[in-house]
Amino acid sequence: MPRIFPATAVAFVLFLALSHPGQAAGEQAFYVAPDGSDTATGTIERPFRALKRARDAVRHLKSTSGLDRPITIHLRGGTYEVTDALTLEPADSGSAACPIVYRAYQQEQPVIHGGRRLTGFQRGAGAVWSVPIPAVQAGQWTFRQLYVNGRQYRRARIPNEGFLRVAGCPEGTPKTVHYHKDCQSFEFKPGDLDPHWTNLDDVEVIVYHFWTDSHLPIRSIDTEKHLVTFKHKAGKVFTDDFSEDGARYIVENVFEGLDEPGEWYLNRKTGVLYVIPKPGDDLRSAEVIAPVAPAFLHLRGDAGSRQYVEHVAFEGIGFLYTNWQLPPGNSNDRQGSASVPAAITMAGTRHCRFDRCRVTNIGTFAFEVGAGCRNNHFTRNEISYLGAGGFRLNGGTEADHPLERTGYNTISDNVLHHYGQEYPSAVGILLMHTQGNRVAHNDIHHGWYTGISLGWNWGYQRSVSRDNIIEFNHIHHIGQGLLSDMGAIYTLGLSPGTVLRNNLIHDVEANHYGGWGIYNDEGSSHLLIENNVVYNTKFAGYNIHFCKEVTVRNNIFAFGRLQQLSRSRVEPHKSVFFENNIVYWKEGELLDKNWKDKPYTFHFHPKNAEGTRETTSTFDMDWNVYYNPTLPLGNVKLNGMTWDQWQKAGKDRHSVYADPLFVDADNYDFRLRPDSPALAMGFEPIDLTAVGPRHR
Repeated sequence: MPRIFPATAVAFVLFLALSHPGQAAGEQAFYVAPDGSDTATGTIERPFRALKRARDAVRHLKSTSGLDRPITIHLRGGTYEVTDALTLEPADSGSAACPIVYRAYQQEQPVIHGGRRLTGFQRGAGAVWSVPIPAVQAGQWTFRQLYVNGRQYRRARIPNEGFLRVAGCPEGTPKTVHYHKDCQSFEFKPGDLDPHWTNLDDVEVIVYHFWTDSHLPIRSIDTEKHLVTFKHKAGKVFTDDFSEDGARYIVENVFEGLDEPGEWYLNRKTGVLYVIPKPGDDLRSAEVIAPVAPAFLHLRGDAGSRQYVEHVAFEGIGFLYTNWQLPPGNSNDRQGSASVPAAITMAGTRHCRFDRCRVTNIGTFAFEVGAGCRNNHFTRNEISYLGAGGFRLNGGTEADHPLERTGYNTISDNVLHHYGQEYPSAVGILLMHTQGNRVAHNDIHHGWYTGISLGWNWGYQRSVSRDNIIEFNHIHHIGQGLLSDMGAIYTLGLSPGTVLRNNLIHDVEANHYGGWGIYNDEGSSHLLIENNVVYNTKFAGYNIHFCKEVTVRNNIFAFGRLQQLSRSRVEPHKSVFFENNIVYWKEGELLDKNWKDKPYTFHFHPKNAEGTRETTSTFDMDWNVYYNPTLPLGNVKLNGMTWDQWQKAGKDRHSVYADPLFVDADNYDFRLRPDSPALAMGFEPIDLTAVGPRHR
């Protein structure tokens, strides 16, 4: 236990800290350094060693002398090794006038380090090096990530490139059962799986199907029936999405697959780690890190009791390496990897801030902003090489106490990249049951699934998700062909007041279906989508599964490879008001799937006894500019209709088929020339200069 000084000693500490010439006027300060001591006084000359010690000194100071000025805990540069998380409670709060700030000292670079360095490697046969780890052999530690000189190595896998394929699905396919059926076994091709592999209990099959990655430890392998059975079930059938083709899968953590530089295998029975280093990595001197700590920080307030953690900030701090394993029975089947925890968690937290921090090389989500969290800010951070996603915001639903609801948080000017390294279905920024948040000026790239996701109620049922603003984000090179049913920005359910605007989206690639730019999924309602530029998507730049009264205006959708605009379902209401947009393409369908109408009756106004009106229009499209430089207008089909038939059906009556006159469309310069017909249609030029992080 850290020693807590009496009030007289704390006062002496403050006297020394305030007397330092570099100290900000009116600020109370403590100092922490990797070579400090927790029996020291916390001054710059005699700093503490651990953040917990500084936290306790601040807590004691507040309890004895009150909080009458800002407090800063200065972290000197270097590495702070931790094995568990620092927890802040309401007693550790600051105030609006007197915040408590954990800050990197001047230009130094402190790192909270949740890993352990491994040394003593010996070279064995061939290229394989090894080291015994007694804590692993004793059953006290295991890990699923390994980093050499800051770069993540991968667990030994079969095959080295590409995938194996499920040969048969005896438990059913989408033609015979619901695709959500729990399945626990599949047939494999002879030779793909081997019951004689070393430590079969530790071998994991990872199946990529639909929009999930199922992680399945093997229970048994029947070589006569060519049937593998797992220790627990996956939540979907083992097909490649909705087709009858077998799903893709790989086998990880198999000793017999250790055959390439940059791979490793941990034998949990013997405690021996085996590594094949990459060229240039000498394991005798390299920094080899395996993660230990499950998390870095927990900010734990209780919103229901109005006991908050508030007015605490973290500035300029690095957070590296966390360790987490899927618990038994969890195959990671929740959408967006929503069951994976985070390295920094918050509950009942208000007015807290993370600025210019770096979170990297972790096995989980970076941040979880939970129940009752409001008015927090996450700005100018770099968040990278994540086992799961960057942010998950989630709070109370309409059925919970209003104090448990989460919202009005800001995520801006961050760089978020290479997410989903372990759990590729994770979302970059996942907003579930939450409202009034602003996600702006972020650069999100090289994730394996959706960039930003909003909403968590399927269909037209009540949701607290509303008034979220998603603007000026650059989202690109995501999906990367691994999973299906994803988009750069994905929406779900009722979301009145939510706005998606001025986002730049490009290079979205899915597996079997889905690589959309903006994707309105089940019941997305009452959103405004405007001033976005979307290009180079495998499927449509704009896609609707089913939605209600969504306004899509003044956007540019260009260069969808297989389709430009798509809609899956016709429903008895207006799904979309699509106006003043530019659609520019060279291949694929202009309007794909179902853009038909059907008659329906709705309550219009009690002007007569019935108060109803009949209509056939389920979507409105007008004042748009369409153009394909490779197709004359006579060859353009709009959901099976010619241009004339389409307009006579009441669609795009004022729209034109004309070259919008971009400055250089082939090089993705979508600025409009002064004589563009789009300007004559009322299209407002979209300024992309403000997209992405500012002031970095």
